[in-house]
Amino acid sequence: MAQLEAEIAGLIREYQAKTGKLLSIGAVESATGGRVADRITNVPGSSDYFKGSVVAYSNEAKIALLGVRKVTLENHGAVSEQTALEMAQGGRKLLNVDICVSDTGIAGPSGDTPEKPVGLFYLSLTTKNESLSQKQILKGSREQNKRDTAEAVLNMLKQYLLRYI
Repeated sequence: MAQLEAEIAGLIREYQAKTGKLLSIGAVESATGGRVADRITNVPGSSDYFKGSVVAYSNEAKIALLGVRKVTLENHGAVSEQTALEMAQGGRKLLNVDICVSDTGIAGPSGDTPEKPVGLFYLSLTTKNESLSQKQILKGSREQNKRDTAEAVLNMLKQYLLRYI
């Protein structure tokens, strides 16, 4: 079992021990295609806190499933901080979870524009009271970019949990 997933599980259990509340987690993925959910569910007992995931690869799925606004996609594009935030917010509501993470990006080797290079990703984490986002630019292969982005999403979740434990 990879270390980050195990650390997240431990932090969630620690929070539950301190507060009596078990935090629920969800994931909304585009560029990573389900890798975040796959890694979280590699941890035995993750079904206690991980409620599900949505892979919303197309703009149509982002709109229909997650409530990403069409105007957001038109004005900012699928690969943007605004879209990542709306994906996580929509996922939090859809999955009825305390914390939802999301990612959107250009894994490569094509799909880039002068303003949005291959390797550009936006990550987001939302709760009832807070929304965080992060931009990253990676230089690896398609496979490596997807792997590194899933790692970054899990690290964002871990860092968030560390603030409350």
